[in-house]
Amino acid sequence: MGIKKILFVCVHNSARSQMAEAFLNKYAEGKYIAESAGLKECSVNQYAIKAMDEIGIDISLNSSNLVFDYFKQGRLYHYVVKVCDPKSSERCPVFPNIIASYNWDIKDPSLTTGTEEEILQTVRQIRDSLEKNVINWLKEH
Repeated sequence: MGIKKILFVCVHNSARSQMAEAFLNKYAEGKYIAESAGLKECSVNQYAIKAMDEIGIDISLNSSNLVFDYFKQGRLYHYVVKVCDPKSSERCPVFPNIIASYNWDIKDPSLTTGTEEEILQTVRQIRDSLEKNVINWLKEH
């Protein structure tokens, strides 16, 4: 059946979808390959870069991609995982021929306030939640 493609989508493609993509590509053992995109273009969140670097995953060279560009290019995926709130996920295009679509309502790190350490701590929690979700998803598939 070959390698299955998964698309992770969030609002900005700056943190949640970037981290989920990295985790899936780390743990998929050649069964799956992930990409990520967002509803709006933005730079990759510096706190997400730092939180991932702390666990040995470098996303510092990643760029933000638009989900609508992927759709217009005719990219095909087996699964689409929306890691944003349900209201935002409704704005995503519907990719043809997917096996399933999921919504993992994960808190948006860009809405986090506080000191740098408080923001980083929240992003670490989001990172850890995404890692668990990816691992559990892979166990089920």
